[in-house]
Amino acid sequence: MLVEQLKKYEERIWYAQKTIEYGWSRSVLEIMIENSLRSRQGKAITNFKAVMPPPQSDLAQQATKDPYLFDFIALSDEVMEKDIENQLTEHIQKFLMELGQGFAFVGRQYPIKAGKKDLYIDLLFYHLHLRCYIIVELKAKEFDSRDAGQMSVYLSAVDDLLRHEGDNPSIGMILCRTKDNVFVEYALRNFNRPIGVAEYETKLVETLPKELKSSLPTVKEIEAQLEQDIPNIESPDKKKKGRKKSGEEAKKVEV
Repeated sequence: MLVEQLKKYEERIWYAQKTIEYGWSRSVLEIMIENSLRSRQGKAITNFKAVMPPPQSDLAQQATKDPYLFDFIALSDEVMEKDIENQLTEHIQKFLMELGQGFAFVGRQYPIKAGKKDLYIDLLFYHLHLRCYIIVELKAKEFDSRDAGQMSVYLSAVDDLLRHEGDNPSIGMILCRTKDNVFVEYALRNFNRPIGVAEYETKLVETLPKELKSSLPTVKEIEAQLEQDIPNIESPDKKKKGRKKSGEEAKKVEV
């Protein structure tokens, strides 16, 4: 398969090494090749080298991607951060696979206190190899320098309240629709907390003309139609409600 799909020798070697390192199956390897993992891995803009010691900074950089491919969700141009978060957590296994090896899901809208302020972290992870918490904030817009300031507050709070002895300093990842790379580098330069910024891409539906997008059924509309056609099928939403626990407690899941 490597010979058939990859023309360059160095690409074959890279994917072969990763397959051995992570124990990928053939199907996972095919996904990684189709999604051009090699060209995306480690490409997020970060300040890791300036604020983290080696080799921790190198390992953290390699744990990033740019862009992240969330092709398992479909979003419109008017999407809100909450919509992105909902779809990512509904497809948590695919989300974790795209994030990469070692990510363990802790919780969404994770509550944390900062003095008298109640903060809610979009998505909180723990990285088993980096031995640190990773905060993921989702932005349905272009990166803004204020996003880095908000992330810095979250990182300080998590390090003070959640970090245990032996854990490394927490890392923040801001995932946004678009970014100006030079502006991001300037924005991160004077922060003393490790922060990375990357774009994400979703299904092609977000780039279709409005008249076509309006004619496409939503996921809920498809599920409703299936329920009418096959009455005995229980919808995913109903299954989730049956399993849903009170609150959104931290639950670790690793790919």
